[in-house]
Amino acid sequence: MSERPAPLSVAAAQPQLRAGDLAFNALAHAEAVRAAGARLVVFPELSLSSYALAAPPVALDDPALDAIVAACAESGAVALAGAPIKEGDAEFIAALRIDAGGVEVAYRKMHPDEEECRRFRAAADPVVMELDGWRLGLAICRDTMMFEHAPATAEFAKRAGLGGIDAYIAGSLFTPKGLVRRDKRMPELARGYGMWVVQACFAGPGSDYPEVAGASAVWAPDGTVAARADERPGRIVKTELRF
Repeated sequence: MSERPAPLSVAAAQPQLRAGDLAFNALAHAEAVRAAGARLVVFPELSLSSYALAAPPVALDDPALDAIVAACAESGAVALAGAPIKEGDAEFIAALRIDAGGVEVAYRKMHPDEEECRRFRAAADPVVMELDGWRLGLAICRDTMMFEHAPATAEFAKRAGLGGIDAYIAGSLFTPKGLVRRDKRMPELARGYGMWVVQACFAGPGSDYPEVAGASAVWAPDGTVAARADERPGRIVKTELRF
């Protein structure tokens, strides 16, 4: 890129959610969007269903999502929310892009785990989302821990004529044990690619897991932690991505 984009304000939110309660969870997302005051607000994996794997798929035209669209319109934000979706006969774990213009699928998880694979299909293609001149490689949870995902996303950006990625954006869920590996892996990715890493993580009760770690965080391109939440639900961490 010949010109550097202006700084991008990004928030990672870990709202209090309820298993399978789309209406409640959509309102929690809308509240977090308004509270964040950021251009991009990232939510955890399957956030709209509260990581309840038995929850029904979310339709992109479900009226419950109007609350998030309205919040984005009021604040000028783009939200990346996690949801189970159905396309034809296949179901995917997805990140939905929600803004003033509506709802669309931004990305489908490429590396679901063994339990998730009982229901969800693995997507084949990386995605780089452009926002205000920033090239954002998208990921969902286990994708970030797989050696091949970040390189495949960077290579996709080059093939698409974008040149590379500036930030790696993920919605996730980690147990306390998994968090140890996450905290080693994310700084390595940031330093290795000279990019920002943003990860919104599930916090509190409401998921299929008896214990989750929270700890949504942002890492700078040198691998240092720019912002980090604790384990409690309702936390939002925010930083400004800049070159």
